[in-house]
Amino acid sequence: MGILHGLMTIIGMAFFFGIVWWAWSKGRAKANEEAANLPFSLPDEEDLDRKNDERG
Repeated sequence: MGILHGLMTIIGMAFFFGIVWWAWSKGRAKANEEAANLPFSLPDEEDLDRKNDERG
Protein backbone atom coordinates (compact mmCIF):
# COMPACT_ATOMS: atom_id res chain seq x y z
CA MET A 1 0.00 0.00 0.00
CA GLY A 2 2.89 2.35 0.73
CA ILE A 3 4.30 1.83 -2.76
CA LEU A 4 0.95 2.80 -4.28
CA HIS A 5 0.83 6.00 -2.21
CA GLY A 6 4.40 6.82 -3.22
CA LEU A 7 3.63 6.29 -6.91
CA MET A 8 0.50 8.44 -6.72
CA THR A 9 2.52 11.19 -5.02
CA ILE A 10 5.16 11.08 -7.75
CA ILE A 11 2.52 11.11 -10.51
CA GLY A 12 0.70 14.02 -8.84
CA MET A 13 3.90 16.00 -8.49
CA ALA A 14 4.80 15.32 -12.13
CA PHE A 15 1.40 16.63 -13.25
CA PHE A 16 1.73 19.69 -11.00
CA PHE A 17 5.19 20.59 -12.28
CA GLY A 18 4.06 19.91 -15.85
CA ILE A 19 1.19 22.38 -15.51
CA VAL A 20 3.47 24.98 -13.91
CA TRP A 21 6.01 24.52 -16.72
CA TRP A 22 3.27 24.85 -19.35
CA ALA A 23 1.77 27.95 -17.72
CA TRP A 24 5.12 29.75 -17.56
CA SER A 25 6.43 28.66 -20.97
CA LYS A 26 7.35 31.24 -23.62
CA GLY A 27 4.48 30.13 -25.86
CA ARG A 28 1.95 31.16 -23.20
CA ALA A 29 3.45 34.62 -22.58
CA LYS A 30 1.12 36.46 -24.97
CA ALA A 31 -2.00 34.65 -23.72
CA ASN A 32 -1.00 35.35 -20.11
CA GLU A 33 -0.48 39.04 -20.91
CA GLU A 34 -3.90 39.27 -22.56
CA ALA A 35 -5.57 37.49 -19.65
CA ALA A 36 -3.85 39.79 -17.15
CA ASN A 37 -5.19 42.88 -18.95
CA LEU A 38 -8.80 41.66 -19.35
CA PRO A 39 -10.13 43.45 -16.25
CA PHE A 40 -8.76 46.74 -17.55
CA SER A 41 -10.50 46.38 -20.92
CA LEU A 42 -13.97 46.46 -19.35
CA PRO A 43 -15.84 49.75 -19.40
CA ASP A 44 -15.92 51.70 -16.16
CA GLU A 45 -19.10 51.56 -14.10
CA GLU A 46 -19.35 55.36 -14.11
CA ASP A 47 -19.42 55.38 -17.91
CA LEU A 48 -22.16 52.75 -17.93
CA ASP A 49 -24.23 54.71 -15.41
CA ARG A 50 -23.83 57.87 -17.47
CA LYS A 51 -24.98 56.08 -20.65
CA ASN A 52 -27.99 54.61 -18.85
CA ASP A 53 -28.96 58.06 -17.53
CA GLU A 54 -28.73 59.52 -21.04
CA ARG A 55 -31.04 56.84 -22.43
CA GLY A 56 -33.64 57.65 -19.86
